[in-house]
Amino acid sequence: MSDADTRRGTRRGECFALTLCLVFLIASCASAPVTERRGLRLVPDSELTSMSFQEYNNVLKKSKLSTDTAKVSMVRRVGQRVAAASEELLEETGRGNDIRNYKWEFNLIEDDKTVNAWCMPGGKVAVYTGLLPIAQDENGLAVVMGHEVAHAIAKHGNERMSQGLLAQFGAIGLSLALARSPGLTSDIFMQAYGVGTQVGFLLPYSRLHESEADRIGLVLMAKAGYDPRGAVSLWQRMSAKGGSRPPEFLSSHPAPESRIRDIESLIPEAMQYYKVRR
Repeated sequence: MSDADTRRGTRRGECFALTLCLVFLIASCASAPVTERRGLRLVPDSELTSMSFQEYNNVLKKSKLSTDTAKVSMVRRVGQRVAAASEELLEETGRGNDIRNYKWEFNLIEDDKTVNAWCMPGGKVAVYTGLLPIAQDENGLAVVMGHEVAHAIAKHGNERMSQGLLAQFGAIGLSLALARSPGLTSDIFMQAYGVGTQVGFLLPYSRLHESEADRIGLVLMAKAGYDPRGAVSLWQRMSAKGGSRPPEFLSSHPAPESRIRDIESLIPEAMQYYKVRR
């Protein structure tokens, strides 16, 4: 075989590999509910769900869970209503299988200095007691819970984790990363879902994800029977709490003023889903 034939064969091989990568990337794109925005999700849901169960248990073992029965009950009551609303929304939009294997769990972590909450894939949710004074009541808590569950059902963490794995390993090494680098993969997972401090090369969520979670979250809380108009006062209180150093929950969010304006513009859409539960 001549050198020219060899070069042509190499180019054909490279083109074929590139085509396979493009097909893989396109096939890995899926849309979020409500917004229909498409995003890259390279990590299998089964892998993320399995990892989330393990990491969630690790967090709970290292944390002090609240023993305040009234507060714990409120967190679980609001959580279950928002979770049911998310399942209903996904069923209505033909995405019911997306969370078919979710095992919803809601825990309140005793930490008055941490103003935060998060939701892992598989329906594993944690709320910190430092958030409750700002939430004030069930409706305020539903704003936050809807936002966090929205991140999970829109699979924002998968997008962030996919970006992180690609940055570290490249497309070819993606599948190997899950098997061969469990420590680094675990770190990327925890960052992708906003658990713990913001270290490393990626913030937990982009502003695009935060804005999308606001929109989806308002719909979820409305479907759950909570008044989405309460989101404005919740974010005003959150902004006031921030001062010169914002709470963890605000760290990667849009500026408070623009966020509140955006939320006000989204309330008419959410109100279409609002039904008062008695």
